[in-house]
Amino acid sequence: MSTVESTGRVVGKWQGAWLRVEGHWTWYRRHWLSTLYSTGLQPVLFLAAMGLGFGSQVRPGAVTGGLSYLQYIAPALLAAGAAQQAVGESSYPVLSGFKWQKDYLAVTATPVSPGQVFGGHLIWSALRLTLAGAIYALVALFFGAWTGPGVLLVILAGTVTGLACTTPMAALAARTFDEGQRFGLIFRFVVMPMTLFSGTFFPISQLPGAIRWLAWLSPLWHGTQLARGVSVGGVGGWAMLGHFAVLAALFAAGWALAHRAFYRRLVV
Repeated sequence: MSTVESTGRVVGKWQGAWLRVEGHWTWYRRHWLSTLYSTGLQPVLFLAAMGLGFGSQVRPGAVTGGLSYLQYIAPALLAAGAAQQAVGESSYPVLSGFKWQKDYLAVTATPVSPGQVFGGHLIWSALRLTLAGAIYALVALFFGAWTGPGVLLVILAGTVTGLACTTPMAALAARTFDEGQRFGLIFRFVVMPMTLFSGTFFPISQLPGAIRWLAWLSPLWHGTQLARGVSVGGVGGWAMLGHFAVLAALFAAGWALAHRAFYRRLVV
């Protein structure tokens, strides 16, 4: 019997991930208008309602660090929008890649590995989070929400916050085999309370001491502190490093779980 040589070629680790990013970009450039609301405009509406509307009744004081309420919540809403977007784009879309559209199965039938599929998802998520943060920051600039050039670092803080939510959610989605009913519960009982009670609209010192520790566990609280620290100050250098370390740890733990789950589900 003669030996048949494969005509396929192995792609590099980064090349395979970027091939997935190229696929996402091909879809996005045709349908970007349908995602415009979630890509930056949703937190802008929150900023207008809470910062300009409700915020007009809040006087600058010690709680807001002497800032207007608009300037106080602007960096926090960027982080909150990033967390919500990250959870949304790593729940049903990831499950769809396994269960409904099954594009993950199609891609891994090529030389692209499950790890590269997941890597492509992370790169694309980071790009989308950065784009959403930039759109929000630009629009908020016309509201007078920023006090200095730290806005550029706020965008980065939002991306880091989103990625800390992306990997654990992707890990959960990769282990979901039903229709994803748990995602609705997560949005209702985790994401929304996290948005309301993680220092977005008021300091967590206003929360009862018995439940304040829940805010400390929230990635959004660490992201909010990081975003405020780089934009308006008031957060010490060591504290900033600690908040970043927590977000990095959540990202790393989620990556390890999701990477393993992608391989277990896609390798037959």
